[in-house]
Amino acid sequence: MRATTAVSVFERVREIAGDVVARNAEAVDRDAVWPEEAIRALQEAGIGGLTVPTSAGGLGLGLEALARVCEILGGRCSSTALSFGMHCVGAAVIAAKATPAQAERHLTPIAEGRHLTTLALSEPGSGANFYLPQAELERDGDDFVVRGSKTFVTNGSHADSYVISCVAAEPAPPGEFSCLVLNEGLDGMSWGEPWHGLGMRGNDSRNLSLRDVRVPATDLLGEPGDEIWYVFTVIAPYFLVAMAGTYLGVAAAALDVARAHVATRRYPATGSGIANVQTVQHRLGTTWAVVERTRRLIYHAAAAADAGDDEALVLLCSAKAEAADTAVHVTGEAMSLAGGIAYREDGVLARLLRDARAAPVMAPTTDMLRTWAGRALLGLPLLAD
Repeated sequence: MRATTAVSVFERVREIAGDVVARNAEAVDRDAVWPEEAIRALQEAGIGGLTVPTSAGGLGLGLEALARVCEILGGRCSSTALSFGMHCVGAAVIAAKATPAQAERHLTPIAEGRHLTTLALSEPGSGANFYLPQAELERDGDDFVVRGSKTFVTNGSHADSYVISCVAAEPAPPGEFSCLVLNEGLDGMSWGEPWHGLGMRGNDSRNLSLRDVRVPATDLLGEPGDEIWYVFTVIAPYFLVAMAGTYLGVAAAALDVARAHVATRRYPATGSGIANVQTVQHRLGTTWAVVERTRRLIYHAAAAADAGDDEALVLLCSAKAEAADTAVHVTGEAMSLAGGIAYREDGVLARLLRDARAAPVMAPTTDMLRTWAGRALLGLPLLAD
């Protein structure tokens, strides 16, 4: 069954999450394997075209829908949510200024579930400054030649294309950053070994080496020098929302585990349940409120950005920052509420706790997002020194 409306999309995602995603979550984490069955199920259901315009056969949905989808997936397997979310971000970037040829070559196959894309922006040593690439782009006739390397490329070599950022080689204007689509398997592309993280272990993040990779000039996204426009108009909003939704799902799942434990756990000596302990009731209620207000902020931020609200940037930065703090706080609270039984290496809460720890350091980091929000509120440039 292929989803066609926002409501049916969420229903179908819940079905896939409750079946395929949940069934594979433990193995994805334990063995650090890419969640192929889940990603393919989402593509086959037509959800791969979530952020692709209807004119190219996609669902034409925006940021709020992406937040909801990533929350659903993140509640079952954050590696799946990250992998699928990055595909949706990449698709949105390609779609933003797609030429008819690019729409035919990339967007239509994405909408049809035949093409997976992702971002390749981070580079060695760039840290949180993912928007300042060092990989070089040089014009050579009808082609571009790309030299450099990318790090933390989610979906590794599983994607069919990669949205990359480059700086123009001389004699172009200094600091001219551009984006283009790189198809998998081009000569000069080579992949490093998978990065083994503490959490999010199934996203197959790898380093990508680019040695004189020849790319058709028709695969340039927008115009030369458009990279910063893409970063703050498309990449940042979609990435922030996808990650906020994912970590909201992690927090909500941890809360559900704690709630179920508290509701059923009894002391053998007395037969009374820990649900009757007032302190436990208070902590559970407080934790629920943290999750719920974060959820409302994320959905509000996404809806505001969809509507072109002037305050959308502050909301989006704060949404991802709050989601990161919430995921770390709630998984810790859930571990405490569930007690010693939760402190198992192979337990669900242990996986959620490890996954949540990636949230504050995933660029843009929480510190950077708080600073950007403050600068936006003061009317200052986001990228000021």
